[in-house]
Amino acid sequence: MVERLLPLHGTDCGFIWQSMADQNGQIDLGPPRETVVGVDFPAPPPPIYACTLTPELVAKAREELQEKPEWRLRDVQALRDMILKDHPNLRTRLDDAFLLRFLRARKFDYDRALQLLLNYHANRKAWPEVFKDLKPSTVKHVLDLGFLTVLPRPDPHGRYILCLRPGKWKPNDYPFVDNIRAIYLTLEKLIQPEETQVNGIVILVDYGGVGLSQASNPGPLLAKKVVGILQDGFPIRIKAVNIINEPRIFKGIFAIIKPFLKEKMAERYVLHGSDLASLHRVIPQSVLPQEYGGVTGRLDMSAWSRMLLEAEEEFVVEFCQPDPLEGVILPDSMLFEGEQAGAHGEDTFRHLRSQLYYCY
Repeated sequence: MVERLLPLHGTDCGFIWQSMADQNGQIDLGPPRETVVGVDFPAPPPPIYACTLTPELVAKAREELQEKPEWRLRDVQALRDMILKDHPNLRTRLDDAFLLRFLRARKFDYDRALQLLLNYHANRKAWPEVFKDLKPSTVKHVLDLGFLTVLPRPDPHGRYILCLRPGKWKPNDYPFVDNIRAIYLTLEKLIQPEETQVNGIVILVDYGGVGLSQASNPGPLLAKKVVGILQDGFPIRIKAVNIINEPRIFKGIFAIIKPFLKEKMAERYVLHGSDLASLHRVIPQSVLPQEYGGVTGRLDMSAWSRMLLEAEEEFVVEFCQPDPLEGVILPDSMLFEGEQAGAHGEDTFRHLRSQLYYCY
């Protein structure tokens, strides 16, 4: 099925998706969302934009993101006009709900929102092994092994918690890039609801079980690409990264990552070690599973896996289409401009590998 954007007149939304395969001219809004029993994952927005924020979140967006409800659609139209004028060949969604993600992520700065959108699409060209045929069924093995999940309840600030467990991955099981694919699909699902766009997310990384084989596998170029996506290539606000059960070698792991982190992001990394009381000061027990001293029962990896797998069709439409950058001329200063890590980066990585071996 091929999708295209059609203008809607007399509505608040500039564009919606229509199936070109629909011979009767009916608008295909996709299947209704199936809720997962017993969890509280956020619902995606309606196909035609209508603000779903509570009055409290409207106020929060105004204060933190400079979002003015009375100017919201004007701002979206301004960004849309910039895309159509400066990048007319870019095959991107132009509907209000989609463009709002980028405006909110860059506090309604048009130029920065446009750059983020270009980076978002440039990811696919820069890292085809991640984005080719990107859909949940291709990462089912990652989900089944328990590498990642989303906790079913948000924290008191309304932020959903992405839980990563690198120790569940073994290099002989599958390539590390499959983990990146699973993370990206999860972020895509998380960013759909407006409350996540305003509140952001929290990442919880459990390094329990991580050994030398996992720690020494991702190199500096891979680390740079991952950080580049999270910081400059995806419209999501990462409010905190909590690390628990980190081994002695984590200093070496973090030394690979830190040079690519912006100062603001680096300050959001918090290392708790095995001190669950420290973790509970930033993530309350009321939203944590028993494994992390919480009261919500055992960690359930299956609910989020089902949520992603049930969204297979929407990801096929989103990511299994022709290259959106085909025929598009992008500025020289795009994401991953230093594709070659350089001799310094490789020397640093070799030095860190020797440190990791020394730790063992």
